[in-house]
Amino acid sequence: MQVLVQKFGGTSVQTEENRNHVIKHIKNALINNYKIVVVVSALGRKPDPYATDTLLDLIGFPSNHNSDRELDLLMSCGETIASVVLSNELQKNHISASALTGAQAGFITNEDHNRAKIKEVRTERILKEFEQHDVVVVAGFQGQTSTGEITTIGRGGSDTTAAALGAALEAESIEIFTDVNGVMTADPRVVSSARPLDIVTYTEICNLAYQGAKVIHPRAVEIAMQSKIPMRVRSTYLQEEGTLVTASRLQELDRDIPDRLITGIAHISSISQIKVQTKEEAHRLQSEVFKAMAEAGISVDFINISPTGVIYTVPNAHKEKAVHILETLGFQPEITDNCAKVSAVGAGMTGVPGVASRIVQSLTNAGVQILQSADSHTTIWVLIHEKDLNAAVNALHDVFELSGDNGI
Repeated sequence: MQVLVQKFGGTSVQTEENRNHVIKHIKNALINNYKIVVVVSALGRKPDPYATDTLLDLIGFPSNHNSDRELDLLMSCGETIASVVLSNELQKNHISASALTGAQAGFITNEDHNRAKIKEVRTERILKEFEQHDVVVVAGFQGQTSTGEITTIGRGGSDTTAAALGAALEAESIEIFTDVNGVMTADPRVVSSARPLDIVTYTEICNLAYQGAKVIHPRAVEIAMQSKIPMRVRSTYLQEEGTLVTASRLQELDRDIPDRLITGIAHISSISQIKVQTKEEAHRLQSEVFKAMAEAGISVDFINISPTGVIYTVPNAHKEKAVHILETLGFQPEITDNCAKVSAVGAGMTGVPGVASRIVQSLTNAGVQILQSADSHTTIWVLIHEKDLNAAVNALHDVFELSGDNGI
């Protein structure tokens, strides 16, 4: 039995017209004799009545809710409704289908409500459904604890659900359907000449996702990578194959890809840079600052540590809380508001000299001030003023010729 996993996001299942596109993709896969697991997100986005954020408004979240356990009961409803709606429409189209909640599909999680971790996927129920049905529609984003409590697995959870099912069922492939035709070289809302990529590695798409590209959740990619299951990122509204995500570009294409130093440009906005300097006991500063941030639940990023101080970033929403904590500890932080992090990602840059130089030169030519920088084997990051975001992303996209034919 060949199994294919297909995941459709909230906008893909939002309207009957959109769901007709979904059904076409399912029919095409059935022609190729697959048994299909379809993972769905909640219908649409706020203010659509069954979108997750709309459901949260019913209880006045975040200022008012009884418990995280009950929050999971509420948030799981959107995906459950979507699974039943799509299953019903498949049956109207003479496709044998059934709907399952995440718990019924075998997802066992820990007890960390609202951000649960998947411990196990028991596939017995899905395999039994396949004895009678060609398609099983599973509510994404959810599972249950070993004691039967409903849990949700955090934002991006439907992608993770699809990847975990692909791994557990040893699927031939996992297809992630979205609003764009694959993984783009940059956000098309920022770079008009951005274009879809034919193929990327797991590592590249993970880095792009962690650095702000929202096409797929990085945890889902990590699961697929560990299980060596290829993924495709495709458009719900087109029949094109989109972007293949796999271990090696060379292995899949069986030919060399010339001059692809950089695969794509990603960005994250609405962050603040915090500098904390000291003339003495620098080791105490380093220890106390990050311990205090961790205890307050503030996520820090872009960390630079020197003998005389630390520099790091936090989301704008956490800035005031972070500053208050630092001042309470006796530090005098220096704040740069409204920053953006721009990242150039590409497996081809490893060991190649001059990449950082090209980034710096292109941003200088565009009049963009670099506030901070860092690099790894496959990613170079720069922190800039948010007002320069469009100029910076377009400058980097241009200098690495990502609009041309050589960026496959």
